[in-house]
Amino acid sequence: MHQVDHHQNIIEIDDVTFGFVPSETVLDHVTLAVHRGDYLGIVGPNGGGKTTLIRCMLGLAKPQRGIIKLFGQDISKFRNWQKIGYVPQKATAIDQNFPVTVEHVVTMGTYAKRGLFRQTTYGDRKKAHEALVHVDMQQFHKRLIGDLSGGQQQRVMIARALASEPEVIILDEPTVGVDAATQKQFYDLLRKLNRELDLTLVLVSHDLDIVAAEATEAAYINRTISYYSTPADVLKHHLSVHHHV
Repeated sequence: MHQVDHHQNIIEIDDVTFGFVPSETVLDHVTLAVHRGDYLGIVGPNGGGKTTLIRCMLGLAKPQRGIIKLFGQDISKFRNWQKIGYVPQKATAIDQNFPVTVEHVVTMGTYAKRGLFRQTTYGDRKKAHEALVHVDMQQFHKRLIGDLSGGQQQRVMIARALASEPEVIILDEPTVGVDAATQKQFYDLLRKLNRELDLTLVLVSHDLDIVAAEATEAAYINRTISYYSTPADVLKHHLSVHHHV
């Protein structure tokens, strides 16, 4: 039975403020926690700071103030990056002529563990195969990534994130430009990863309805954060705000 452990924080964001220039604050005193087993949906308007928050979590942007902890450790000291999988925005915008196989793309996900310039091992290839099985793409392992549909490429990118055997996967607007039927399959897959593999997920989305239907927790961010324990509360908050405008 899948359970969320509210006593165990994988990611802690405490009073984080970030701005590209001092006069322009993108994140303003943001505090939230990602618990082990969560499926956290982060929603909010374009330009509201969602992607910046993710970049801070991944150590790609450094806040002006506040504390970020990953697995109980200050982010400046954190080294176990293989514990965190990342599927960026436009992950499927792949050069169609780039001659790389599905298997090779997924094996790249093991680099976090073994370093970029070490030879791939049988163990790495085994992990890549297992990751492809989880996303139901193992039969395509010899295909060129550019020959796949957008939805198939998306699954390969999740497999790449899974290959390092992470404890949490962060996905930034992963379904942009994908049709509705493919989106549904994609969210079914995420639900399976969360509930059957006990993988913690952080999903950034502009689609409040998707988050309300899929996530176990939700945060609404527009520079500052309105954080509620359930997606239904975020949906209610959002509707009431817009009703009164």
